[in-house]
Amino acid sequence: MSTRITFRVDGQDQTVTVDPDMPLLYALRDDLGMSNPHFGCGLAQCGACTVHLDGAPIRSCVTPTSAAEGRQVTTLAGLGTPEHPHPVQQAYIDEQVPQCGYCINGWIMTAAAFLRDNRNPSEDQIREALTGLKCRCGTHMAILRAVKRAAAIG
Repeated sequence: MSTRITFRVDGQDQTVTVDPDMPLLYALRDDLGMSNPHFGCGLAQCGACTVHLDGAPIRSCVTPTSAAEGRQVTTLAGLGTPEHPHPVQQAYIDEQVPQCGYCINGWIMTAAAFLRDNRNPSEDQIREALTGLKCRCGTHMAILRAVKRAAAIG
C-alpha cells in the first residue's frame, strides 16, 4: 500500500509515493534519482548509505521512508558544494583520501555529524565515532588524518 511522504532533502521539499516501510535509501536513489547515498550491505553494517536525519547520522538502508515524514534529510550532496565544501569534504581532498570512492559517503557524513558536536576530539574519540564503517580500499589512516584536519579547520 503506497503512501505520500513529504520531507526535505538538501533543503528542497520532496514528496514520494511509496510503501512507508520501504528503506529511505531506495526513495532517495530510485524515486528521487540521487547518486548518493550508496547501497553497500543493506544491513546497516558498512555505512555507505549514511545520511543525516534532522542532523543525526542514520543508515538509510534500514530506515523506513516513513521515518523521514516532515523531517530534514541531508545527503553528501547537501553537505557542501564544490565551491564551498564542508570542512570534512575539504580535508578529504587535501589528504587525497578517495580511492574507489564508494564508502566516502558514510565516512564523511558520520565524521561531519561527529565533529559538529566534538570540536577538539582525540584520535581515540575519532576512531570510536567511526567504528562500524567499512573501507575496502584500506584508506583508514588517510581517513583519520582527514578527520583530524577537518577538526582543526572547524
